[in-house]
Amino acid sequence: MSATPTRMAPEDWGPLRGLGFSDQDCLEVGHIVGIFNYLTRMADGFGLQLDPEVGHASESGEALSRPPDGPVGDA
Repeated sequence: MSATPTRMAPEDWGPLRGLGFSDQDCLEVGHIVGIFNYLTRMADGFGLQLDPEVGHASESGEALSRPPDGPVGDA
């Protein structure tokens, strides 16, 4: 769907259908793919970069650590 959307065929949805996805579920997957593609293209177009912690996690495969519980913005 991302690389060649005009070549999508009903059988491309087979793996999701095999997991029990309905038409509505497949539509939601399509929306998520489309939004992700849109946002990454915008970020690339504006030259946005990952912050260092996220960049390291992306390159190393290490999970990001969760911030401690508490109100957002407390430091």
